[in-house]
Amino acid sequence: MEQAVEKTSRRGRRSTTMERMPVNDMPWWRWRCNVRSALHMLSDPDFQRECWLAGQQGYGDVTDAVYRLVEDTWLDSWSAEKYVATIFRDSQEAGLVDTAVLRVLRIMHQVGADAPVSTYMQHEGWPDAVRAAREAHVLLAVNDGDSPDEPPRSLADLATLLRTV
Repeated sequence: MEQAVEKTSRRGRRSTTMERMPVNDMPWWRWRCNVRSALHMLSDPDFQRECWLAGQQGYGDVTDAVYRLVEDTWLDSWSAEKYVATIFRDSQEAGLVDTAVLRVLRIMHQVGADAPVSTYMQHEGWPDAVRAAREAHVLLAVNDGDSPDEPPRSLADLATLLRTV
């Protein structure tokens, strides 16, 4: 069920909810949605087994999630702190995102971007990367008024959300 979205030309419009993820009141909310999607998938071991490891279509893989995490934000090159008040609400969100990005990228550089999902999941640092992604995911979801325990959205659902507003 969709709710009406307040239309305004001013930056920082008030958030409303569209299905599970809000139409964010952050200026660069589309980037935030991509970061949240990536963190969500990277933070959920059950999802990783049931979707990525099982090869379920519609959710991409680890490399896709990492790409969504860093593609527009360049979080592989600089700190999330740069995006406080545009993508991230505060330094606490930025710090948790930075920790998650660094842990995931360290593993990606060690195993290779095209490594099978099982290689990531068997890496000794993977549990720490998953924990860091979970901490960041929970804070961002709660700050947006969403439940962090909902299952991750498919990439098609994410694309629809990003085109909607």
